[in-house]
Amino acid sequence: MGTDKIVKEMITIVLGIIFLAIGIYYKSSLSLSTAIIFISIIIFINIIIKKVVAYTFEIEITTKIWELKNYGLQKKFHFKKPLPMLWLPMLLSFISSGLILWLPIFSFDIKTKPERASKRHGLYRFTQVTEWHIAIIVMFAIFANLTTAIFGYVLGFEYFAKLNIFYAMWSLIPLSTLDGSKLFFGSKALWIITASVTSIFLIITIFF
Repeated sequence: MGTDKIVKEMITIVLGIIFLAIGIYYKSSLSLSTAIIFISIIIFINIIIKKVVAYTFEIEITTKIWELKNYGLQKKFHFKKPLPMLWLPMLLSFISSGLILWLPIFSFDIKTKPERASKRHGLYRFTQVTEWHIAIIVMFAIFANLTTAIFGYVLGFEYFAKLNIFYAMWSLIPLSTLDGSKLFFGSKALWIITASVTSIFLIITIFF
């Protein structure tokens, strides 16, 4: 990935973190700086794990802001240009007085690395990127956030732990081009497993 692309991706991530942090900060007991630190850790852990897992498959992924293309079930119901959904976390937080924390605003593009292309013509076969590969990438990222939640509880940062679990939960929603869609349509079995584990974390968080 070129330097310009890396800088652009980092600016996108930082911008998304700020918007998410403002949505979390509103009506919460956290300071804005603490909200930024918490959500930065959550987002970067999620993205780094995605990139690491993608690297093992010789895939390159680029994080971007989630864009909504359709506003109906039929193909004709679509925007002329994709609508960036960066504003959604803040809007829902303000409307609900902080009760709704919408966290999934990032999506990612996939590009095969040259090594994968060369293997297709060399000793290795069946090296094309599949929906299964993409589902694995998303699954590992969700489990990384759940693992981070455990560390958060152990270290006494309860709200940080809960944010990780909420982020994992939101990452399961099969909507548009969000992570949940990539996992659900890539492998329904993996989606069920991941959703079941996340649900256990969520139940423990709510009732215990």
